[in-house]
Amino acid sequence: MHIIDFIIFLIFTVGTVIFGCSFFKKDATEEDYTTAGRNLPSWLVGMSILATFVSSISYIGYPGKAFASDWNAFVFCLSIPIATVIASRWFVPFYRNSNSISAYAFLEERFGRWARLYASACYLLTQIARIGSILYLLAVPMYILMGWNIHLVILLTGIAIIIYSMMGGIKAVIWTDALQGFLLIGGALLCVFVILWKLPNGLSSVIDIAVNAPQGNKFSLGSFSGDITTSTFWVCLIYGIFINLQNYGIDQNYVQRYHTARTLHEAQRSVWVGGWLLIPVSALFFLIGTLLYAYYQTYPAQMSDVLLAKPDYVFPYFIVNQLPIGLRGLLISAIFAAGMSTVATSITSSATIFLTDWWTPYYNNARARKSPIRVLRTSSIIIGIIGVGVAIAMLSTKSIIDAWWQLSSVFSGGMLGLFLLAMLSRSTRSRHALIATLVGVIVIAWVTLAEPLNLPFVHPHPYLAIVLGTTAIFVVGFGLTILTSKKKKDKIGDDLEKKQ
Repeated sequence: MHIIDFIIFLIFTVGTVIFGCSFFKKDATEEDYTTAGRNLPSWLVGMSILATFVSSISYIGYPGKAFASDWNAFVFCLSIPIATVIASRWFVPFYRNSNSISAYAFLEERFGRWARLYASACYLLTQIARIGSILYLLAVPMYILMGWNIHLVILLTGIAIIIYSMMGGIKAVIWTDALQGFLLIGGALLCVFVILWKLPNGLSSVIDIAVNAPQGNKFSLGSFSGDITTSTFWVCLIYGIFINLQNYGIDQNYVQRYHTARTLHEAQRSVWVGGWLLIPVSALFFLIGTLLYAYYQTYPAQMSDVLLAKPDYVFPYFIVNQLPIGLRGLLISAIFAAGMSTVATSITSSATIFLTDWWTPYYNNARARKSPIRVLRTSSIIIGIIGVGVAIAMLSTKSIIDAWWQLSSVFSGGMLGLFLLAMLSRSTRSRHALIATLVGVIVIAWVTLAEPLNLPFVHPHPYLAIVLGTTAIFVVGFGLTILTSKKKKDKIGDDLEKKQ
């Protein structure tokens, strides 16, 4: 790494930490830490939503996926408009009118304490897996660039992010998110222009190479067959609809941002800004992967064997070996921007859930009420450290996209079903929801373990764990509600006949 690149990277990273820490207030309240005083503009919150979504998983994982296969994973992003329409119309007003910053307080009101604890536990597990995935991807460029010990890079990066997210709270996270969002988009656009400039005949050669690739059209969105055992177009689309409804409907990362906007209208607008920007930005990263495939097909001598085993390395490898001095440092900074924003968000929102759902209900004494900021900052440190451990455990993963999607599908598979049951079936009782949730967990476990353990019957694709788990919870819960209501009506009818 040239000294100029290193200086650019260092200025950005240290500057981000200092900027985030500048929001530190010694006399900060719980409201300051969790909602930023509810006074942020829509464009800022929208850019924060975008930056949270576009993590290092997108910046490195999407190009790696397109390079190794095709654009099948992009189908996930095509479900975003459905989620944004539903979120702006129903979810945002619902949460803005609620009395709690926690996304899971509503579940306690409907089904009792167990429902809130179940959903918040699933959320915390999902965020820890997310933190680990992203910290791993943040370390990859520095490992390739400088040969640094990847374990040490993960540790130091984790500490830096923990410091500013812990000190500045959600306001620091949102402001740094927005600035990092502009950097990551600009960096990706610059990289597209550089690759096209290096290729003879530019875009036309890319299209010719990609369409006629030996393994099939690199622009393909996947098979349109009804096969549920592989990652077809329909499997990815359905998975995307369920995951994005969950993101916008019950993910604390998003729900907490709804509370930071000045008004309901600005909160709704922020959803549109973040959601609709995501589609072209995600397409940009898949395009980079296809461009890199064409580039290394054109210049095979420049390709390393390691890229075949680790496609996630392809974008950092190109940055290191092909970009000019200065731009290389900017792109590495952009990758860090993508990851730091998402990790900081996960840490802050997880700390908020720990305080509201796990600490306050059980330590609701005078001393506990006086120290919510201390609890928020301490839990931020603990959650960040656990995430660092998960990142180190992920070093043996071949495709981080596959690993992250499978983990998120498993850990969060039951949350959306329980939430939809609570909202759409007002007659469902706690016992119905509990039985339905247990059934959903069993379905999720079966989908997850069917292939590894060679269980009987069809082996659905692991992405469908959230789809089938959510469906099972809603159908079973709603079915039990109807069955119970029918029995009650029959009993009332029998009683009336006896009296007559």
